[in-house]
Formats: sequence, C-alpha cells, structure tokens
Amino acid sequence: MTLLILALLVVIVLFGVKSIRMQFITRPIFSFFKKVLPPLSDTEKEAMEAGDVWWEGELFRGKPNWDTLHSYGKPKLTAEEQDFIENQVMTALTLIDDFDIVQNRKDLPPELWDYFKKEGFFALIIPKEYGGKAFSAYASSTIVAKLASRSVSAAVTVMVPNSLGPGELLTHYGTKEQREHWLPKLASGEAVPCFALTGPEAGSDAGAIPDTGVVCRETFEGEEILGLRLNWDKRYITLAPVSTVLGLAFQMEDPDGLLGDKKEVGITCALIPTDHEGVVIGQRHNPLNMAFMNGTTQGKDVFIPLDWIIGGPQYAGRGWRMLVECLSAGRGISLPALSTASGHTATKTTTAYSYVRHQFGLSIGHFEGVQEALARIIANTYQLEAARRLTTTGIDLKVKPSVVTAIAKYHMTEMSRDVLNDAMDIQSGKGIQLGPKNYLGQPYMANPISITVEGANILTRSLMIFGQGATRCHPYVLAEMETAAMEDTCAALERFDSLLLGHLGYGARNAFSSLFSALTGSRFNQSPVSGETQQYYRDMTRLSSALALMTDLSMLIMGGDLKRKEMLSARMGDVLSELYLASATLKMFEDNGRQHDDLPAVRYVMTTRLQNAANALQGALRNFPNRPVAWMMRALIFPLGNHFNGPSDKMATELVTGMMQPGPARDRLTFLCPDFEQDKGGIAEVEGAFLAQYECRNIYKKIKVAQRDGTLPKKLANPELFDLAAEQSIITQDELSSLLKADKLRLAAINVDDFKSL
Repeated sequence: MTLLILALLVVIVLFGVKSIRMQFITRPIFSFFKKVLPPLSDTEKEAMEAGDVWWEGELFRGKPNWDTLHSYGKPKLTAEEQDFIENQVMTALTLIDDFDIVQNRKDLPPELWDYFKKEGFFALIIPKEYGGKAFSAYASSTIVAKLASRSVSAAVTVMVPNSLGPGELLTHYGTKEQREHWLPKLASGEAVPCFALTGPEAGSDAGAIPDTGVVCRETFEGEEILGLRLNWDKRYITLAPVSTVLGLAFQMEDPDGLLGDKKEVGITCALIPTDHEGVVIGQRHNPLNMAFMNGTTQGKDVFIPLDWIIGGPQYAGRGWRMLVECLSAGRGISLPALSTASGHTATKTTTAYSYVRHQFGLSIGHFEGVQEALARIIANTYQLEAARRLTTTGIDLKVKPSVVTAIAKYHMTEMSRDVLNDAMDIQSGKGIQLGPKNYLGQPYMANPISITVEGANILTRSLMIFGQGATRCHPYVLAEMETAAMEDTCAALERFDSLLLGHLGYGARNAFSSLFSALTGSRFNQSPVSGETQQYYRDMTRLSSALALMTDLSMLIMGGDLKRKEMLSARMGDVLSELYLASATLKMFEDNGRQHDDLPAVRYVMTTRLQNAANALQGALRNFPNRPVAWMMRALIFPLGNHFNGPSDKMATELVTGMMQPGPARDRLTFLCPDFEQDKGGIAEVEGAFLAQYECRNIYKKIKVAQRDGTLPKKLANPELFDLAAEQSIITQDELSSLLKADKLRLAAINVDDFKSL
C-alpha cells in the first residue's frame, strides 16, 4: 500500500506541478514529437488545410455524438427540383437509346444535346442570377443517377459541367467580370466547358503537373501586357473534343520577378477559349467504348492575359487548394450518383429476372446460391443509396468534407463493381449479349472508369482516407503539428504543454472505453434509439474508440513512417470508412421512418459493416510493426477475441424473399430506375414480366398442386400445360388468359437480342 501511495504521489507531482511536468514530461515529449513529425510537402499542407471536417471527425475521435448525425436532417427535393425531374429528366430519358448511342453514333444524338442545353442540364449548379438552376447537391445527384440508369454516356456528359470544371470554379472563385461573362454562356449551353488537369506525367499526383505558365510581357490585341506563356499536354479530358472553353491547371512561374520575389508561384487555374491562338484540341479517346466525349488537348507557347486566371491575378498559385475543395464536392456527387444508379438498376432488374427466369421447375431466385449473390446486390444498393444521401447532405450543409467524399468515391465505386459482378452472374446470358434489351452490359463495361478517375481507387484508399483523416480529424494532432512549427520555442512549449494534457486524457479515455466496451459487449454505450438498431450504435462507438486508440499509438510509434506504411494505414482507413457507411445506413433507416420492411436490408448491411471494420482492425494489429505495442492494443481492443460475424444465411434468405415481390421496400430501393412505356433499354420489359408473373402466383400454385398429385404432367411446355389445366377445369378461362399473357411477357424478358450481322 505504501508503494502504491508513493507511486500515486509521484504521478501527481509529475503531472500536477507545472514546472516539474514541463521539465521531465513536456520538454522531452516535445523534442521527440518534432523528430517523428511526418514531413509535409506544400501540396500535402494545402490538401490538409482545404475542405472541412464533418461527421468523420466524430467517428475518428472515439465517442460519436449520434444526436449530431440525426440533426443533419433528411435530404429533400424542392418543388422546382421535383418538377424538373418529373418533366425535363423524364423527357430526356425518352430521347435516350443507349445501344444506338454507344454502338452506332459514338455520340449523343443532336436532339439530346440540344435538349440538354436548352433545358439547363449543364447549369444545375450555376446561380440563378446567371441563368442557372442553383439546384442542391442531392438534386444534382438524383438527376445524374436517373440519367445513368439509362445511359452512362448521357449521365457523364451532364455530370462533368456540374462537377469539377469552369462552372464550379467560377461560381466559387471567379471575378465579377469572369462570372458575368462566362456563367450565362455556360448556363445556356452556348459555351461547352472542359477542365484539363490530368496529363501523361500527372494522374493521382495532380500536384506534380509539369505543364507551365511563365509570367512574361507580350503583345495581345495590339497592346503589350503582362501575361502567361503556357505550355501543356493533357489527356483523359471529358468534353474536350466538343468544348468551347478550356479550364487549365498549370504550374505558374515568375523567373524574372515581374510579379514579386516568388519565382515558383504554384499551381494556378485559367480559363481559355478553345479557339484562342495556339490551343489544340486533340483526338478522341475511347473510354471502354462509352460514347461520352473524352480526349486530349495541347498548347505550345500560348500567351494569355493574367486576367484569364480564374479569380484574377490575386488567385495565382492558389489553384491546388481551389481544386481540392471543388474536387471534394464533385467527388461526393457525380461518381457516387453513377454507382448508386448501377445499384438501383441491378436490384430492380435482378430481383425481377430472378423471379421470371425458371430452371429445374423453379424461379432461380429460390436457389440459395442465387439468393446469396442477390442478397449482396440488395444490401449494397441499400448502402449505396444511404451513402449518397448522407454525403450530399453534407455538401448541401455547405461543408466541404474532403475525407468523406474520398470515402464515398472509393467505397461506392467498388460497391458498384461488386453489384454489377453479382448481377452479371445471376442474369448470365441476358447480361452478356449486347443489344437494346441489355441493361447491364454498358454499366458493367463503364464501371472501371469511375474507379480510375478523380484519383485512382488504390491510392485513394491507401493514401487519402486515413492519411488526411488521422491528422484533420484528430482533436490534438494538427494543433500539435502547428505548435511544433512555431519559431518561438518558449511559446511553443507552453502551448504544447496544454495540448499534451488534453491529448493524454483523450488517449486514456479511448483505451478505457475500448476495453470496457469489449468486456461488456458494448451494453453500456449510449444509443440515440431503442429497438433492434440500438446495439448497432453501441458497437460502432466501441469500434470508434478502438480506431482512435490505434491511431494515436500508430502515430506515436511510427511518426513520419506511418504514411509510408500504406497497407497498414489503408486498413485503418477502412475502419473509418465502414463506420461512415454504417452511419449512413442507420440515418437512412431513421429518415425513412424506421420502416419495418427496411429491417432485413439494415440487418444485412450493418452486420457486414461491423464485421468489415473489426476485421480491418484485426488485420492492422496483425501487421503492426511493433509487436509488444500490437499485443497491448489487442488486449485492449479484442481481449475476448473478435466476435463480429457477418450476415447469416437466414438473413440473406429473408432479405431476398422480401425484395422478390412488389412493395414499398422494393420501390424505395429502385426509385432511381423508373419504368415507363418509352423505355428503350429492356428494364420496363423485365419489370412488366415480373409484375404479370407475380399477379399470377396463385394460379401457378394451382397448377403446381395438380402436377404434384399427378393430375397434370410435370414436363410439358407452358402453353400446352396451361391449356390442359383449363380443359380439366383446374383454372378458369380468365386465369388461362392471364397466364398466357404473363408467359408471353416472361419469354420476351428472358430473351436476348440477335443480329443479321455485326
């Protein structure tokens, strides 16, 4: 007892007496911290400072405030947005024949181009005072997704002007003169924009672009002015082949000091008419046979006035931050919209196809092997829709959540790939034979485009999500890094001492929370709701504490080496991502009014998310380089082992059974993929067959009973079988007519296109 009291007194003196604490704790730790501090490049610093911390900050800090999540509100369309979707968007869909667009035209038909321009499809984000729509992020996402349910090429054509491009950059950063000149033209479709960022030597590392703009004096329109001599070589530029105005990112240099002392000004963005002397719009690319315009652009010694810099000369060198902030918003709207559309289409068509396609005398949806894949499709679609809603909610709240949008871009495009793979497996021959009836082939082929653009997925996962999130979201680390960079050592030590005390308390809380939650099954963690989803919130709090603890110790042990441990940081980033996706799922369940028929999907999604997060933590612990620290963390995080299990077979069967019938749950999960008479893509065909077959389900039961008792033969083609059943008065004449009609629709739905020649 005496020894314990003495030890306690030592701790109290060490931490309670400031002069002693500063000498023996703060100063040594501060010196150590400065040594292990990861070096940050200028582009990393700008990326770190750009954007905002949003809900991911709560998840990263170990104790999420679930009431904050629920306070964000439910995304809703305004009356104007709803009217645009019900009229202009639906009209546009009738003009789309994706097979003709991709296979024959290699372009959108002229009437569709004209309609997009006339009705303001390229002006969704432009303010109304300039002739734009000023729609919300949620509305823009919904519009792109509905178009994507019919044609990826059409959707990409619309999404690019409303994503990273001149319109968004001008709206946020343009001078008054630039906005007044360009935005009305962009809104009306008179000007078609593209934005050139990616080049042969700069892809995911956009900050390393070699394209240059050198400050110089030259004659322009008969007058010698100060401007830029530009040289660039860009590729993969969507809309470049048809663009009339080019947004360009380049490294600005001032070797002669014409603007000041800074020789390397930095990344800058400018706006240049494509008919300007020296601008070259090159040939088209062929992105996996899609028909949207994509190509190259070059320029050699192209002179432009300084006033053509977006935002004017005062924004010289600020282009990287502008791009990061705008890219984060576009990344959270456009690509997630394409991915969610794939999910809606796959769910609508595959549930219908699984019902109408028969093998071995049964709908294939009754086979457990099919149910396993179909359950993943449905659950991933529920997750995609939930993530789309939460991410656009953040953007509409006027935050720029760069980490959240990186999570959305990576995980939603990967989920879309999984959904399409499973849908192709189930629909098999129906999916691989291209033609007007095929609704899976083009999205399946286009999916890798989403995965590679706006930052390759591999690097998004391994470098961005955890790399930015760990520093941006941590309540102390960024402030400590700023303190370490202070020139006044005494002031820095004082500030660091205050931060250190808070940081130590934060770490102790997370360690205790992780261990206590693990030992008690999270039963004492708070939840904002009761009922079946209550435990999910509690388990997420436990995993959030574990992530915060492991992040702290990883940064402490590895310091600057952590960002080079990409596989390790990717796994910890996965924990954050899974918690974000799970948050989105629970929020959508609440926003939908806690519908009972949503519960099978929620159960499947949440057990998957929690299992994935726990497995990512376990994988990080298994590969943590400092084994004693890894053993200590394992004892705190999984003292009784990892017992987070994925969905059961029963969950899968329950989910599929509920979705293989018409109803509100299925409608909520497929509303981006409406069926209507003018559909040219085969979706309405398979849906019509599904509804007709379902209406006849009780008539089919009569025939099955008669087959089992031997009244009707078991192997007889449907029309003859139905006629025989009517002759024997097993079914009525009206029921016979319904069966024959339904069977005709079924055959049309399962058939594929064929051609005289290709």
